[in-house]
Amino acid sequence: MYYTNTNYILCMIPAFLLTMLAQIWVSSTYKKWLKVQNSVNMPGGDAAQRILAQANLQDVDIKLVQGQLTDHYDPKSNTLGLSQQVAQVPSVASLAIAAHEIGHAAQNHEGYGPLKLRSALVPMVNIGSYLGWTLLAIGLALQSLELAGVGLIVFSVGAVFALATLPVEINASKRARQLLTDSGLVSSAEEMSGVSSVLNAAAFTYVAGLATAVMQLLYFGSMVAGLGRRRS
Repeated sequence: MYYTNTNYILCMIPAFLLTMLAQIWVSSTYKKWLKVQNSVNMPGGDAAQRILAQANLQDVDIKLVQGQLTDHYDPKSNTLGLSQQVAQVPSVASLAIAAHEIGHAAQNHEGYGPLKLRSALVPMVNIGSYLGWTLLAIGLALQSLELAGVGLIVFSVGAVFALATLPVEINASKRARQLLTDSGLVSSAEEMSGVSSVLNAAAFTYVAGLATAVMQLLYFGSMVAGLGRRRS
């Protein structure tokens, strides 16, 4: 298996370390600001309702979801999913995360181009992550440059998706800061600093995800290129 190959592991070490750093950063930042009560003493669920009303997005439904840092916005159902801690704890972290996900709702409402692109890529990523790897493995095993090349192209959709995700997440965080200011939920520099810390840590996880996808693509690309050189 290529995922247990020593060369693969050595190639992916920088991405692995970056992913670990991102997870440690986002977890520690979230825990820190979850303990800091926001000045309006409002949990994320109530804050979300206030922000949605302020942004004229009352058609967005809010639901509780299980887990920690599982908060998300589903454009298909126009639903905002908030974890129990975010929804029920009146913290600075709760405001940041709820506002960020509402930033995605605002993107969807406006027809934000990068979000539409990312949504369009989802079905291809779901198929490509499995099919691309399968075609690559078979092509390399059979020494078939054509089959391995097709597999690499299909596999590359994951890296394209990771790249398309970055501007969507950065824009949602930018919107989150503005939404919190406009709704009067954050007014002090200290609280905005906390909000930014949470949002920046979360954004770094997507940078790590992109790095991982690119490193995987480069690794398998080098294998396909090597197969081509052997055949020429």
